[in-house]
Amino acid sequence: MSNEHTYRPFDTDIERLRSAVTVMGGLVERQIERAVSAALERDLELVTRVLTDEASVNQLHLETDLRCNQIIARRQPIAIDLREVIAVIHMINDLERIGDEAKKIAKKVRNILDTTAQVPHDRVRLMSEMVIEMLRRAIDSFVRQDSEAAKAVVASDKEVDLLRDELTAGLTQRLSDHLVPVAPALTMIFMVQSIERIGDHAKNIAEYVVHIVEGVDLRYKSSRANASGDA
Repeated sequence: MSNEHTYRPFDTDIERLRSAVTVMGGLVERQIERAVSAALERDLELVTRVLTDEASVNQLHLETDLRCNQIIARRQPIAIDLREVIAVIHMINDLERIGDEAKKIAKKVRNILDTTAQVPHDRVRLMSEMVIEMLRRAIDSFVRQDSEAAKAVVASDKEVDLLRDELTAGLTQRLSDHLVPVAPALTMIFMVQSIERIGDHAKNIAEYVVHIVEGVDLRYKSSRANASGDA
């Protein structure tokens, strides 16, 4: 399917939107990295940086949302043009929520400052790297309008879910066996769940790319398939 715009002056507008999504993606990626490092290294300075970045993410979210609405009002886009603007509105919402998850992780750091409890740092770090890579690939697929790359991002979410389940089960067992204090174990479980949600938001962004390029909404396609299987 061709991804050429139906209205040429729209190209400048969409390039600005793509740039905004890329910048916002870079900001939340940095938030994730800093939040996870803050928790694993018990670094309060990194917590402050995460919270500082939150203001920039929120401001960019508001500015880009306003720009999208102005484009719809001025250009009255149709077909792929309209799908792309609406997709950007959804994408920046997901990016803002990723920033919120990073902020939640950072704010939990104080719960584990005074403990040397053994928790699976390497596996948690691996999980954070997996979702960051999902986010990078999702945004790259948007910039390049590559629906196949976006579908690969959607598929990779299953690996994150499996690691989430493994880590949560392991931490819960260690907590039950009194091998780790309650506060750090619960904080780490909370972190794992937040990281998994970040992966979900990256998956959402990739699904919007498929919708832009192919006109197919994978969310509803999946729901119909599940409903058919239950029948």
